[in-house]
Amino acid sequence: MIKQPPTSERAKGLTAVAVVSILWGTTWMASKVGVKYLPALQLSGLRHVIGGGMYVVYFSVMKKMFLRRDQFLRILMMAIIMFVLSNGLSVMSVVYMPSGIASVVGAIAPIWVVVISYLFQKKNKILPQTILGVLIGFAGVIICFYDYFNEIKEGNFALGIFYGLVSSITWAIGALLTAKQAKDTDPYFSLGWQMLLSGILLNIISYATGSFVSIENLPLEAWYSIGYLVIIGSVIAFGAYVFALKRLPAALVTVHAYINPIVALIIGSVLLDEQLTRNIAIGTMATLFGVFLVNNSFKKTTD
Repeated sequence: MIKQPPTSERAKGLTAVAVVSILWGTTWMASKVGVKYLPALQLSGLRHVIGGGMYVVYFSVMKKMFLRRDQFLRILMMAIIMFVLSNGLSVMSVVYMPSGIASVVGAIAPIWVVVISYLFQKKNKILPQTILGVLIGFAGVIICFYDYFNEIKEGNFALGIFYGLVSSITWAIGALLTAKQAKDTDPYFSLGWQMLLSGILLNIISYATGSFVSIENLPLEAWYSIGYLVIIGSVIAFGAYVFALKRLPAALVTVHAYINPIVALIIGSVLLDEQLTRNIAIGTMATLFGVFLVNNSFKKTTD
């Protein structure tokens, strides 16, 4: 039986999930705008160096908290999983496909959370509802891509799908590890260092692979994108995400994935002129329904 948090703490956690649900849905559009001017890994790296740096400066100056040697490897591991791999690859995915569609691929992260929990915890039985949810969830993603069949055959679009899938898997792993480690380290302190370290690594990788441009002459729209991703995506939304993970089960926190793609699809259609067809709408609803079934079945086995 999972111990439920106090009602007030649960309400605060759910409010934080609502904030994450809306704000992260908008960052797909901001990333799509940013990759028009910057390589994906450099864009992600700049975002996390600035956002993480803000957290680190705050804790260093205001809290007199500094990274200890015994914390470094654990935080570095989380930085690689959550930001270098998951966030870096999610930004790379929007280079090759519309931001709204990329968000649908990201929406299956809760399915991976449950699957990984079953595989490694081995204390929960797999219910028929779980299997049905997984099948419906992935079928929904396939329906979303129906209108892009020709683009997928060309190769680059398929590469975007691959990046999106790996990103969603590593995000699920990171979500479970974050929930587990939140009790041992101040999660905001850890978050700041994770972002800063990952930002440094992403910029190094971008430079080493030749995918790096000078930021001196970037147009104003590029800086708007970076600023939005830093303040809204990194500082506010990630802060709310960690806040929620401290108060709610990881599988419940990932319900933000139900709303993120809907927000991303609408904003992508309105502001970026991305197509929003009947197949995409049906596929998205099917994906989210599958995620709901999986999450619901998981809660049944842990109650």
